[in-house]
Amino acid sequence: MILHKQLNFTKFVYNLKKISKRLVMIDTPHIPVLYREVLETFNDVDDGIFIDCTMGYGGHSSMILEQNPNVKLIGIDQDQTAIDFSTKRLEPFVDRVSIKKGRFSVVIDEILKEVDKSKIKGILADIGVSSLQLDQKDRGFSYESDNLDMRMDKQAPLTALHVVNEYSTKELETILFEYGELRNYKKIASEIVKNRPFTSAKELGDKLKQHLPKGKKIHPATLLMQAIRIEVNDELGELKNLLLAVEKASFEDTKVAIISFHSLEDRIVKQTYSRWAKSCICPPEAMRCECGNNHNLGKIISRKPIMAKDDELKQNPRSRSAKMRVFKMGCDE
Repeated sequence: MILHKQLNFTKFVYNLKKISKRLVMIDTPHIPVLYREVLETFNDVDDGIFIDCTMGYGGHSSMILEQNPNVKLIGIDQDQTAIDFSTKRLEPFVDRVSIKKGRFSVVIDEILKEVDKSKIKGILADIGVSSLQLDQKDRGFSYESDNLDMRMDKQAPLTALHVVNEYSTKELETILFEYGELRNYKKIASEIVKNRPFTSAKELGDKLKQHLPKGKKIHPATLLMQAIRIEVNDELGELKNLLLAVEKASFEDTKVAIISFHSLEDRIVKQTYSRWAKSCICPPEAMRCECGNNHNLGKIISRKPIMAKDDELKQNPRSRSAKMRVFKMGCDE
């Protein structure tokens, strides 16, 4: 067992050097966060199916396919622009790739009905907006955008324009407090209602500038835009539904890695993993265990969140908020 792990690690280091060199050479609009840590997490997956729930521009997917030559990958995304790019990027692996469009919480349910769940060995979800989406002003994600959209799926009905201009003061207060964690959420909500309608993210950010937090490493409007984006895309609901689908599947031998960028998302993942790892589900007031003490779904691999190293932070500052947690479902290694 020890020798097997040493061989796996040696292979991982060799592959990482090769993939890192190729990453520098690839003309890609998005640098995947924690790419070394993701590769190390799934280094021992020798065969079976890998599901990238948030394929985006194929960064993590292409690296997994290169590192794990016997793995077949199913990529999910709701952004057609990202799908078109990844379809081309993953052409060298065309015989091992299947791409599906839609919300990952819905599509993964469909996948579980189509394939033998015992063959699914890895699941990755990167719960965040890609650099390209942030940089494309027409998407409305950036505080420099000339519109208010923020939809991951351009066909989705709810837009940031509707949230900002149609939500009640109370509804705005709720999302600003819960999703933006803004201390003066009531004042900001009041100012939005008083000064609307707004037609662009830039106009919104400029108008509220004096009421937004200052002195942080991020732009003052970042938390405001984050709160609206999470509401528009139901990001927390999506994450909860994904975790629920994974839980119901009761995988036999599968690693689940979730990368989050928001404290609420990380808290959901942490608490879910803790619940999955519990063997005893008896109520706290129970004098002794009566449930059989055999209800755990697996074990937590990363007790503390895995975060970007200094060199990645320099190369990709947006990785500073990324936190990855890993859970191994089913049988022990």
